[in-house]
Amino acid sequence: MLAARYLAGYPPELIAQAEQLRLDGRLADHIARRLPERHEVRSDGALFDYVQALKARHLRNAEPLNFVGYDAKLRVLQQALGTHTRRTQVQGAKLKMRREIRVAALFKQAPAALLRMIVVHELAHLRELEHNKPFYKLCQHMEPDYFQLEFDLRLYLMQLEQSQ
Repeated sequence: MLAARYLAGYPPELIAQAEQLRLDGRLADHIARRLPERHEVRSDGALFDYVQALKARHLRNAEPLNFVGYDAKLRVLQQALGTHTRRTQVQGAKLKMRREIRVAALFKQAPAALLRMIVVHELAHLRELEHNKPFYKLCQHMEPDYFQLEFDLRLYLMQLEQSQ
């Protein structure tokens, strides 16, 4: 059952509904109705600008980002949809922290709301490293529909896997 893998932890009724949509071949239509808006953020430069705009709006005092980009290998290698990394770089006698956000390349074609949800998730890691209550509270502050979008993302991933 494909739904059980993507929707583990959700109520059984919800999993059953999602699986029925998938089996009836209506999952793609359901997602298209729920998330009709597409985005034009196709390049790394455009993604950097998009992330910087969200960061400036919600996390003005957060540390600067050194790199933001799409990563074609991300989902395959790390079983992740986005990553936030911090690494120390030596510059002479000083240590400099580099912060990078990488987003799975599959979001180039994803609905705009799902790209926003992934970016919000990764930006929240600038303040909260762990997936704890303050982390999710920050995610909801930046994107009030965060939890619904996370569920929709799981449905979208189900639909992608089914269509492969």
